[in-house]
Amino acid sequence: MKKQHYYIYKKNDTKSIVCLDYDKISGYKFMPRNNVEYDGIKVNKVVVINPSMIEKVLKRKIKNKLDLYLNLIIKFIDSDDSDSDSTLREALDDLSKYKSIVMYKYRKYLDEKYTKLLLKKIAVLEYELEKKMLVKEDTYDETYEEEMHRRR
Repeated sequence: MKKQHYYIYKKNDTKSIVCLDYDKISGYKFMPRNNVEYDGIKVNKVVVINPSMIEKVLKRKIKNKLDLYLNLIIKFIDSDDSDSDSTLREALDDLSKYKSIVMYKYRKYLDEKYTKLLLKKIAVLEYELEKKMLVKEDTYDETYEEEMHRRR
């Protein structure tokens, strides 16, 4: 089956569809979520060419991801579960992975000022996660020492 590519743009005077080769187009590529079932065309890949549109899409995506991490950190700070140490480590690893994605993938589409601000926000989130991990380890060490002292 031959793959078809479509170019969609807003113009009132023409109603034509132009086939394009995605490999020759430079822009931000992403996969839509396709959460809603419908009988129309299924979109597997979207390439955004307009720089202002790329910036809007990435800023929305970044904002949602940072809100997710912020809510996760708030949840960890509020809870005192001892089994959340591995979850805390996974969240820190995931955040560092996201930081590398921002540095190497998104940086070419966003302006330098916004990228620096974003990396500072990620650094603050990493600091809070690391601080929570240290507090958990210190609490664990103190509890362990008290338990060993009682047994003697």
